[in-house]
Amino acid sequence: MTTVDGFAAWCDMGDVGVQATDPDRGARLRATLARSRADASHSRPLTIPLLTTWQRLVFGTPGVRFRQGDAFAKGGRERYALTAHTERDFEHCLRESADLTVPLASRAARAYLDVAFFHPFPDGNARLAMLTLAYVLEVGAVRLDQVGPLQTTRYADDAAGAADLAALVSVLIRATYRRSTSVHHPDHSPIRFAERLPEDGCRDLVNGMYSNREGR
Repeated sequence: MTTVDGFAAWCDMGDVGVQATDPDRGARLRATLARSRADASHSRPLTIPLLTTWQRLVFGTPGVRFRQGDAFAKGGRERYALTAHTERDFEHCLRESADLTVPLASRAARAYLDVAFFHPFPDGNARLAMLTLAYVLEVGAVRLDQVGPLQTTRYADDAAGAADLAALVSVLIRATYRRSTSVHHPDHSPIRFAERLPEDGCRDLVNGMYSNREGR
């Protein structure tokens, strides 16, 4: 059986309307995924400059930089303020994605949500959040074969939803392992990480981390 690369399939699928006006976007997204995996192979720290490099590849322009004002999403219903501390706080959260005392599924979910709700760039943050989740898993030697369940609307200040995302990532890791026909080495098995904490534990951990982030 051929191993399915869920994130590569996500790159190719894209949005039909956008693909019609920008047919090269899928190719750029796939190239960015490849670049992020090369970065993961060198265990490069997750930082704003690294994310900026990925965003420039996705958009095919060198003019991408951290947003310079407040950001809005969901038709203006959610507002992400820009303060003197936004970049610093975001960098701090990105560093926490490397905390090996926290299970991989929880770290990947948290990184996804931090990108989504710090909204670091004027556009493309949902795609970047998915790339960031893929990156954290890749550093942990996990490559999901299915990512469709991750593609759903998420809301700021929804701690329960954040915790459920961590549990979902854990489920997807386990499902990828079950569908795999072989494990080349026990240290690179997706189940190695999923076994470290049950799904309810992933929920509790991310729920706590997310609540703490809201209080900063």
